[in-house]
Amino acid sequence: MLKTRSLIAVAAATLLLSSAANAQYKDEYTVSTVLPSAFPWGQAADKWVELVKERSEGRINMKIYSNSQLVSGDQTKEFSAMRSGLIDMAVGSTINWSPQVPELNLFSLPFLMPDNAAIDAITQGEAGKAVFKAIEKRGVTPLAWGENGFRELSNSKLAISEPADLEGLKIRVVGSPLFQDTFSELGANPTQMSWADAKPALTTGAVDGQENPLSVFDVARIDQVGQEHLTLWHYMADPLVFAVSNRVWSQFNAEDQALLKQAAIDAGKWEIEKSRAELADTLQAIKDRGVTVTELTQAQHDAFVKATRPVYEKWTPRIGEDLVKQAQSAVANRKQ
Repeated sequence: MLKTRSLIAVAAATLLLSSAANAQYKDEYTVSTVLPSAFPWGQAADKWVELVKERSEGRINMKIYSNSQLVSGDQTKEFSAMRSGLIDMAVGSTINWSPQVPELNLFSLPFLMPDNAAIDAITQGEAGKAVFKAIEKRGVTPLAWGENGFRELSNSKLAISEPADLEGLKIRVVGSPLFQDTFSELGANPTQMSWADAKPALTTGAVDGQENPLSVFDVARIDQVGQEHLTLWHYMADPLVFAVSNRVWSQFNAEDQALLKQAAIDAGKWEIEKSRAELADTLQAIKDRGVTVTELTQAQHDAFVKATRPVYEKWTPRIGEDLVKQAQSAVANRKQ
C-alpha cells in the first residue's frame, strides 16, 4: 500500500513539474529579422517558424517581426535587445551583431572567403564552433547558420573595376567600423546608415552607392534608384545566425531545445541551398533590367585584395589572431 502511495506521489509530482515547465512557455515568441519574406533572409525565418510549429504540434508558436521593428529600425541593436530578453529569438546578421560580438567581424574581413566552399569551411568547422561559443558567452544561444550571400558593389556613377574607381564615392555602409575602414582604405567616402534609410538616400543622391547581396539588390529594385552599375567582387559574405535569448532558452525543456535547434538547422540548410540555386536567375534578371554588370579578372580582384590588406593588420587583434588563422586555414584547405 505504501509502495502504491509512493508511486502515486511520484507521478503527481512529475505531472506538477511538467505542468510548471509548460506554464513557463509563452503563448507566442518574438522572432526578429531585418528583411521580410520577399528575401531569402525572411524566408529562412518563415521556414524555422513553420517547422517548429509543425514539429511541436502547435505548442511553440513564434511570430516574425521583420524590418527590425522590435528595435525601431536600428538593426545593430538587435543583439543587445535579444540578450536583455526584449527579443526572444532572431535570424540575425553577423554584421549587425558584430558591435556586441567582436569575433563576428571575422566574416567582414575583405576577401577572406572567395567562394561558397570557403563560407562552408568556416561555418561548419572549428572556426564556426568558436564563433558560436563567443555568441553564447554574451547571452545568446546560437542554433544554426543561414546565409545572406556575398555582398556586391553598386553605384550610380561608373563601372568599378579597380580601387581607384572608388575614389571619393559616397558609399552607404552598415553600422560596423570595419566597413568604414575597408571603404576608407579604398579611397571611398563610407556613410553609415540603417537599411531603412539607405534606399531614400540613394534616391536623393545623398549617397552614390551601396553594397549588398544580389538577392537584396534584385528584390529591393535598387536599380530603380539610379544604381546602374554593379560590380561582382565577392568581397565578403554575410552568414545569418538562428538564435535564442539565453533567458528564453533556459525556459525550454531539453526535448524542446532539441526541437528548436534541429528545426533551425533544417531551415538554414533549406535556405542556403535555395538562395544559392537562385543566384544565376537573379543575376540574369538584374542584367535584363539594363544594369551594367562588371565581373573582375583575377588581376583586378588581386588589386582589391592588396589594397585592403591594412584592414587585416588593424582588425585581426580585435577579432582574435587564433580565430583568424583558424578561418584562413579552413579556407586554404577547403573542399572544392
